Amino acid sequence: MLKGKQSWIFPNHPVIQATGVSGGPFEANGHLAKDFDVLHDDLWMGKDTYEQAHRLLLEEAAQTALGKIDLKPEDVEFFVAGDLINQITPTSFAARTLKIPYFGLFGACSTSMEGLALSSFLINYQGADNILTGASSHNAAVEKQFRYPTEYGGQKPPTAQWTVTGAGVALLSANKNASNLPYTTSATIGKVMDMGLSDPFNMGGAMAPAAADTIAAHFNDLDIDSSHYDLIVTGDLGKIGRETAMALLTQSGWEIDKNKFKDCGLLLYKENQPVQSGGSGAGCSATVLYGHLLNEMKKGKYKRILVVATGALLSPLTVQQNESIPCIAHAVSIEID
Repeated sequence: MLKGKQSWIFPNHPVIQATGVSGGPFEANGHLAKDFDVLHDDLWMGKDTYEQAHRLLLEEAAQTALGKIDLKPEDVEFFVAGDLINQITPTSFAARTLKIPYFGLFGACSTSMEGLALSSFLINYQGADNILTGASSHNAAVEKQFRYPTEYGGQKPPTAQWTVTGAGVALLSANKNASNLPYTTSATIGKVMDMGLSDPFNMGGAMAPAAADTIAAHFNDLDIDSSHYDLIVTGDLGKIGRETAMALLTQSGWEIDKNKFKDCGLLLYKENQPVQSGGSGAGCSATVLYGHLLNEMKKGKYKRILVVATGALLSPLTVQQNESIPCIAHAVSIEID
């Protein structure tokens, strides 16, 4: 079960049976639009508030995943998910709709892999047969809470990132002789890292040390190096954070080919979209993994990937009190035969 100091192994190979991915208008114009199941043409999505639209994204993703293999909510033991909004209310309200026993998580933008790691643990050690796990974010709702409402029109520096409007959900199940389906093999749980950065417009720089620390811990615990994987992808470090993480890994003796080291926030959008340093948000790694990356695995492009979701554990209050930004990263390895 425990491998090294921070990692779990999953010898029973919990299977990702189905996924659901929903997104907003910016994502519909992005580089990975074809990998979304549901796309909306406006941020309101027919709702009265952005937070209600946020909830809708997660409900749609969950219902899409269940519909792909004709499962009902009552066939699922647990719903393990979270978001960035105060008290994770969009996720909790979606859980109210789904009526599945619920674990609400907050790991900021690391929530997607926190959920997949915990769900894999439960499935692997016979704690459940079917679990829905995922994460979501909504650009207008998150920006309103953590920075400025979009209507304010505040100018952002080049280090800032664009919060993804999207939700990604996976249905994780016990291995029932599944073929050509991805499965989880291990997880490394990160430590909270704080290097003293306090700029909420430079999340990538703040989170990079946590990503590098978790990747190094994963390699040490499993006695492997980057050659074990076809792809190592971080959640939302963006341009600044990706370069910083690579430099930190090199300093600690772990060289990774830059062509193998990608970031979800850099994969999601086109070059001409004004996202500054890249995409971010709890829905960033969730949509890219459960849409694009797993589709690429099923096509045979990747056999083994390591997904390292990164999160900045700040709040509006801590920013106002001039606190620095504690960050964390969780990693899950996924394979396909």
